[in-house]
Amino acid sequence: MTLHRASLRRRTVLLLPAALSLPAARSGQAAGVALTVPQSLVQALDLALRAQRPLVVMVSLEGCPFCRVVRDHYLGPLVREEGQPVVQVDMGSGQPLRDVAGVLSTQDQVIRAWKVTVAPTLLFIGPGGREVAPRLVGASIPDFYGGYLDERLRVARANLKISH
Repeated sequence: MTLHRASLRRRTVLLLPAALSLPAARSGQAAGVALTVPQSLVQALDLALRAQRPLVVMVSLEGCPFCRVVRDHYLGPLVREEGQPVVQVDMGSGQPLRDVAGVLSTQDQVIRAWKVTVAPTLLFIGPGGREVAPRLVGASIPDFYGGYLDERLRVARANLKISH
């Protein structure tokens, strides 16, 4: 295990108590939701923008219990019930990924370029690959996670309308 990955696991463990107490704020919960793992963020972003929505990118870490809660109880229902484009990239993954500029890299290299160090982190991407809402990092107050997510989506969608 690399130092980077070990450090990330320690951060995840600190979030575990919050993850286990996190209520499901959205209806239609499903266990074991799998998000799309893209080969190209350019293509995923293009599809999202054609639907006039931001692309939500979840930065995850294998084995992260809070990541699972966010996927299962918040992002899965968003995809299923609202058609919100959401993809997942994984810390430490060497899987090839074209970044928002179309440059071939790996998932981990893209995450490092974004300077993301906490899992989960949600990014809200709009035209030109720029972030159109503040990131949602970790779980500062689990009881309000759904509200924080809804507010960021509102801001991201409003910023998309401004940039068109």
